[in-house]
Amino acid sequence: MYAAFDRFPSRKGSAVHIDRFARALFEWAGGGLLYVLGGDGLPAGQREGDVEIVRFSLGLENYLERALAFSARLERLAFPALRLVHFRDPWSGMPLLGTPAAKVYEVNGFPSVELPYAHPDLPPATLARVRGLEDRCLAAADAVVVPARVIAATVAARGVAADRIHVVPNGADLPIAAARPPGAPGRYLLYFGALQPWQGLDTALRALSRLDDLGDLRLVVCSSVHPRKAKGARKLAERIGVADRVQWRFSLPAEELAPWVQHAVASLAPLRDTARNVEQGCAPLKVLESMAAGTPVIASDLPAVRELMADGCEGLLVAPDRPGELARAVRRLLDDPVRAHSLGAAGRARIVRELTWEHSVRRLRGVYGRLVSGERDWIAA
Repeated sequence: MYAAFDRFPSRKGSAVHIDRFARALFEWAGGGLLYVLGGDGLPAGQREGDVEIVRFSLGLENYLERALAFSARLERLAFPALRLVHFRDPWSGMPLLGTPAAKVYEVNGFPSVELPYAHPDLPPATLARVRGLEDRCLAAADAVVVPARVIAATVAARGVAADRIHVVPNGADLPIAAARPPGAPGRYLLYFGALQPWQGLDTALRALSRLDDLGDLRLVVCSSVHPRKAKGARKLAERIGVADRVQWRFSLPAEELAPWVQHAVASLAPLRDTARNVEQGCAPLKVLESMAAGTPVIASDLPAVRELMADGCEGLLVAPDRPGELARAVRRLLDDPVRAHSLGAAGRARIVRELTWEHSVRRLRGVYGRLVSGERDWIAA
């Protein structure tokens, strides 16, 4: 079983990750059960070959109420003879801790760290209870899979032995060359992905305001979420006088997003210096996907980003939360197109060497193989 408290499929980066890892598990095991969030017209249940998909679609606005209901539904499911379970969060993990199956806890982030950004009024006692659930999942897991060494260090600091922690980096596909997207500006910077506060889109907008002498330069924002979640950013763009230089695209399918990435003069990942990004750690897919496209990346100089690219070799790193430094890095790239091309090519070469999804899946299958060593007979049965 693969279980995740995320809508699937969706345009978010988490859905890309779920698709790759769940598919890897089911191809390796010969089938299984995928339990995820639904909504937006997705069927509550479906079967695709040897994989059964069950979606929880109860429309509860309160995050914690929805999470607990999702967890309770999972507990009520009639499980087959589970031998391995892979879960992405405590809401998926808690109902599975009592099973005799081998348990893989995939930690991309902790709700106890991330919830305060979206719900600042949550009381400390509630966050402490959420952290307690995370700790129970960490203690019960036979393997903890993380996408970055920074997150591995966070998990180790919470008491998980090193031999149970496995770094399986995110990956990227090498895109097929695509024509320039219709309506694209002549020269544009690109931000794509979700719009949580820690992503730093506000820094990108403020940097654009420092580039107003470059009259033809635009910022294209390809948001993976609903337009209503962009209201704050759009108001900021109006307030600082750059709204007419920002183009917005929402929830583009992967095949429509790819040309925007390929034809940008630079892809921006202005991650903020927050506990979520620095102390917990992160693994930004937008950096990997931009590198795979050969597009030069300008990103915040954070430990998690340095795992993916070296400053001046495969992209440019700038101090986080500094719009002026980000603007200066953009100018350096625009003034030196030969170097920009070289950075993009080096980033793509790094992906080819070690950061494709094929590399990631191979590592993940290695984790599964070690957990069920000597039990391959059940997989072929």
